[in-house]
Amino acid sequence: MNNMCVAHRGFSGKAPENTLAAVRMAIALPFVRWIEIDVQLTKDGVPVVIHDYSLDRTTNGHGKVKNMEYEPMRRLDAGSWKGRAFRGERVPSLEEVLALASGRLRLNIELKTVGDMYPGLAQAVIDLVNARGMREEVVLTSFDAGVLRRIKELDARFHTGLIYDSRSGNPAGKLDELGCSFLSISYDRLSPVLAKSLIERGVQVMAWTLNKGKEMRRLSEIHSDIMICTNRPDIWGELFLKA
Repeated sequence: MNNMCVAHRGFSGKAPENTLAAVRMAIALPFVRWIEIDVQLTKDGVPVVIHDYSLDRTTNGHGKVKNMEYEPMRRLDAGSWKGRAFRGERVPSLEEVLALASGRLRLNIELKTVGDMYPGLAQAVIDLVNARGMREEVVLTSFDAGVLRRIKELDARFHTGLIYDSRSGNPAGKLDELGCSFLSISYDRLSPVLAKSLIERGVQVMAWTLNKGKEMRRLSEIHSDIMICTNRPDIWGELFLKA
């Protein structure tokens, strides 16, 4: 299948991002092969699936994710902001998302951290994934080079990926340095030359976040192995399943 479809934070075009509703809606589309999610730690060390460092945008709570314990976070509403139909959606634990995805599709788990914000994050994620026997079904990605190094120190068998959003620099060299086999890159930063050279070296390349058919088509013309990360997997389906 051309340009594998990755549902960004689940089917976040229709459902509240990074919720079980968004994951279920993505799983319901048989052509969605991957889901991208974001993981942070609660104050008491539980890996939870949420993008922003703050609770304010996607829940009715306030303050930083890292300052709230898991039980009170569970009581927040993480769905109403997207629509009344989603009232009562919760901030899911990583464990819940792993349970839903296991055997159905693969997960790109972004570790949302900078520096020493979450010292235990890599270990907590690795432990949960290994406990479910899902190591071959996931790639652990981050902007943060430190946490990517830490993953390899803790369990070198994990596939890791660098997230890259710079116009300059040498992503290929950085991947080598960090032992990464996956590049997650903003689609407007991905040149045909870079894409082809990395794919020829066996690196998986995922471009984000493409929500328009014409962007997806343009990317597919560069190389059929570039994964397309989108909030709108339905548009991906309209484009590629008709072709």
